[in-house]
Amino acid sequence: MHQQQHAVKVRLDRFVKERLEPARERASAPVRVAAWAVPGEPVPFSEAVGQSYAPVEEGYAWGRAWGTVWFKVSGAVPADWTAEPGEVELAIDPGFIGEGAGFQVEALVFDGSGRTLKAIEPKNDYVRLGLKPGESFELYVEAAANPDVFTSGVRFAPTPLGRWETAPDTPIYRLGRIAVVQRDATVWELVQDVATVRGLALELPEGSPRRAELFAALDAMVDAVHPHDVHGTAVAGRKALRRVLSSPAARSAHQVYAVGHAHIDSAWLWPVRETVRKCARTFSNVLELMDADPDLVFACSSAQQFAWIKESYPELFERIRARVAEGRFVPVGGMWVESDTNMPGAEAMARQFVEGKRFFLEEFGIDTREVWLPDSFGYTGALPQIARAAGAGYFLTQKLSWNEVNKYPHHTFDWEGIDGTRIFAHFPPVDTYNSQLTPKELAHTERNFADKGRASMSLVPFGFGDGGGGPTREMMAAARRAADLEGSPTVRIAPPIEFFEAAEEELPSRPVWSGELYLENHRGTYASQARTKRGNRRSEALLHEAELWAATAAVRTGAEYPYELLRRSWRTVLLNQFHDILPGSSIGWVYDQTAKEYARIEADLEPVIAGAVAALGSGGAVEGEGFVNSGPYEVDGVPAFSVGAKQVNDVVTVERDSGSTVIANGAVRVVFDADGLITSLVDGATGRETVPPGERAGLLQAFTDTPRNYDAWDVDVEYRRSGRDLEAADEVKVVEEGKERAALRTVRSFGESTITQVFSVEAGRAAVDIETTVDWHERQTMLKFAFPVDVHTASARSEIQFGHIERPTHTNTSWDEARFETCAHRWVHVGEAGRGLGVANDATYGHDVTRHPRSGGGTFSVVRQTLLKSPLFPDPEADQGEHVFRTSLVPGGVAEAVRAGYRLNLPLRAVAAGAVEPLVAVGNPAVVVETVKLAEDGSGDVVVRLYEAHGARTEAVLDLGFTAGAVAETDLLEREVETAAVTASDAGSVSLALRPFQIATLRITRA
Repeated sequence: MHQQQHAVKVRLDRFVKERLEPARERASAPVRVAAWAVPGEPVPFSEAVGQSYAPVEEGYAWGRAWGTVWFKVSGAVPADWTAEPGEVELAIDPGFIGEGAGFQVEALVFDGSGRTLKAIEPKNDYVRLGLKPGESFELYVEAAANPDVFTSGVRFAPTPLGRWETAPDTPIYRLGRIAVVQRDATVWELVQDVATVRGLALELPEGSPRRAELFAALDAMVDAVHPHDVHGTAVAGRKALRRVLSSPAARSAHQVYAVGHAHIDSAWLWPVRETVRKCARTFSNVLELMDADPDLVFACSSAQQFAWIKESYPELFERIRARVAEGRFVPVGGMWVESDTNMPGAEAMARQFVEGKRFFLEEFGIDTREVWLPDSFGYTGALPQIARAAGAGYFLTQKLSWNEVNKYPHHTFDWEGIDGTRIFAHFPPVDTYNSQLTPKELAHTERNFADKGRASMSLVPFGFGDGGGGPTREMMAAARRAADLEGSPTVRIAPPIEFFEAAEEELPSRPVWSGELYLENHRGTYASQARTKRGNRRSEALLHEAELWAATAAVRTGAEYPYELLRRSWRTVLLNQFHDILPGSSIGWVYDQTAKEYARIEADLEPVIAGAVAALGSGGAVEGEGFVNSGPYEVDGVPAFSVGAKQVNDVVTVERDSGSTVIANGAVRVVFDADGLITSLVDGATGRETVPPGERAGLLQAFTDTPRNYDAWDVDVEYRRSGRDLEAADEVKVVEEGKERAALRTVRSFGESTITQVFSVEAGRAAVDIETTVDWHERQTMLKFAFPVDVHTASARSEIQFGHIERPTHTNTSWDEARFETCAHRWVHVGEAGRGLGVANDATYGHDVTRHPRSGGGTFSVVRQTLLKSPLFPDPEADQGEHVFRTSLVPGGVAEAVRAGYRLNLPLRAVAAGAVEPLVAVGNPAVVVETVKLAEDGSGDVVVRLYEAHGARTEAVLDLGFTAGAVAETDLLEREVETAAVTASDAGSVSLALRPFQIATLRITRA
């Protein structure tokens, strides 16, 4: 039987290729084509339409990398055709190279009025003309010469294509066939029938009756269609397959909710400006397909992409708005972009939802209920609470199917965050967000679904992404044929919310996954493109400061609050947190742009901060120099959220003894050896030694970093075999020796690079601060900064948004072993009862924490920061040049680490202004005020967002530096919700009771 079926397959495949596929066209006719090459960046239709176009023919070489050529196409439908309007199309091949969708030439077709009609991609290469025989047309085609950066030359090799300036000027495409064609709808439908029957047959067991029946029907189809008269006998071919296509699915068949989709990275192997055009092309395709097919429902996330269309293609946006109102073009996700979730700060993660959901509410009146992140590189354990606080109840991702070692045990479950909040989660078992709804994909969905027996349904996003054009008519045809088909899962096209509600009802008692959803892949994204990561962290801090001081000035002096400037700055930061920008996995062009944008944010916000503080400065005198403290904890005697004078009652001493240097104050004592490495760090509060016997802290280490696959994305555990300790110093010198501060400088050389470090201790501060300046000229080399800590512990605590997460430092399980590089925000802490060390940073995200045998017994821990990665692909210039990193070593517990993280990221600012009392204050150090701002609606209400930071139930009082009216708890969008944290309030204070890591947003009216 197998041999007979194989023979049918071979016969069928040749017949389809040689007879059926060519017969999809009944006739074709030539057209006239003329071209105009845009000399630089893309131009709008209004500018292109008035240019001089020169005639060109098939084979015309066009398009330097990232360039644009406009083609004017004119012609007429031959008068002798007997064609209906729906059968007449314009076939366009602007120069496709293979059939890869989204990584090559793309085009957008306009009519003479400038209305977008449809995009052109390899799998979507036609425009319906809707003309009768004898009618003429003139269209404009904007063709983008986007290069295939991914596969240019050797895969993952350095490429000049990542920047306009380095890309070659030579044309990379040749114009293909452009012609008017008459489509044979019956033959096209027959091809779709065959694809479904053949694909299903190959997924069934060889000995099954259904498989044999399908092959027999395919054999009969070939007999029924005459090879020399396909057009005339295609109906007979369809009849031969009708019975097997009408046999209904089994009662127990898996249920697929198919959602039209196009995952468009907001930047990646192309610049942001090209993403705007990719969105216009894909959305035009979707609208055109909706006109032709009433069954299509399309889900689209990322408010930013809608906003781009509104700004650059307003006519297209209004057509989208109409389809949104119908419920067919469905905004989902509720975020500004599909962001990374590991590295954005707490307030930034909240603002992703605030800005995204506000846009959807303002533009469409839709309050999205799902988090849609199919492709981000792992998911923070803080996300369930943040999502719930934004009004979302559902979460979807597919990316975790990329795990290298372990498979997550469920596809439908409850995901529990660090505070105990749960959200309904789904991983589509189809294992792709670019499904074509093929029988193979549907069969994989059913086989792979981990929760069968308890649940029976899953979601499948279908459509070509990243400029491939989204769903196609072939996919819609596949969905219709699989709607109720024996041997296949059932398929229904529906919006995501229908799936989530049905799946939640079907599985009321769900398994639970607690903590972060760690991706065992792409771990290098915590370090690649260090400048962008610093720009992100710095911009988050500037926004915090600008909102705090602008709100304080507005309340105290009536100063104007810069709503629009803050919103614009936030949206820029949020865009650059997209999951291929902030992680460092985009081309160099993208990072040249982010550098300019972060500089603009700084230029915009520094005057806001300075102006607000200056307006407040008449509040009282400051003896000596004044300092602005924008952080939530007192620093050097300056209270949180205030302006005041430093108050330090301590001195720093320096001692030298036989090659070692000792710097000490009343809180820490640190000993450096002749190499400038730390041999002892004693906590003055306890007298405990932090450095293990025989070890040295503050050790720089260099590792060869040549991952198996994606340079910028990945770190493979094998890197640990190649480490080199950078011990020898070119210089070790005490460079500052005052009563208030002492500092030791070291200079080290490595390859073509130089690393200068300044270790300092300040009076009254229980910390060793380290500033590392790196002039880096290495490639595929990872630089780490290591700190052995004399504690025996099975876990480390790392700060994430609104709290911290505890991760094992042992490798008991395969899950522990695979988590060898992790993300932390401002600090990592290792400790045991009564002792520990926090390692804080001002712009570092990548870390690893390990356990090692200790001389004398037990174990010690090593905390390492990953400072630089310097990959070659996709940006060969990644991480080159100068970088500055700030680290702080803080003996003590988690509470001390939390304080150090804020101090390092919100350092004191010296000012000439007078004293300023804080607008809000909390006496309990476990409760952190993260954000102080004015309400987004312009009411003048004060909004305070705070959280419990130590991981324990606690009570606190929020003291108000103004007279309050009403106090309400709200969601992230500042809408009132049921009280959960506030226990009492009056005109001057708010009493709170918080569970571990609970977030509370308070909206306070002013009396």
